[in-house]
Amino acid sequence: MADVFSKEDRSEIMRQVKSCRNKSTELKLIGFFKENHIKGWRRNYKLYGNPDFVFLAKRLAIFADGCFWHGHNCRNTTPKDNAEYWNKKKERNKKRDQEVSQKLQEKGWNVIRIWECELKKKELLKEKLQVLFEMFRV
Repeated sequence: MADVFSKEDRSEIMRQVKSCRNKSTELKLIGFFKENHIKGWRRNYKLYGNPDFVFLAKRLAIFADGCFWHGHNCRNTTPKDNAEYWNKKKERNKKRDQEVSQKLQEKGWNVIRIWECELKKKELLKEKLQVLFEMFRV
């Protein structure tokens, strides 16, 4: 079925769509936490940068970053249409991610960023989240 909007109109509409959390990656991480008896996390906690998970007692913020949106080149997905727009968007996201991590660290928070593709690699995920296993002695 053909799009009822012109290419420019569709592009403008899509630009207005804002992320409302990445539920699938967050659910995978919740599954990992439950599987490994990791407790004490909070979602949607109001903290600078809007981390996906926060462990208040340890001042730990965890971000589950989507590979495409945050510029991880694991699958080499580069859109052919409007490439310049998408490249700029990814660069802005990467810069914002660095700024958020730096500000949280300056305020005494530990920050862990997990790539979407890493959720499939249990051993790598365990290695990245070793601090949680130490906290909960799993």
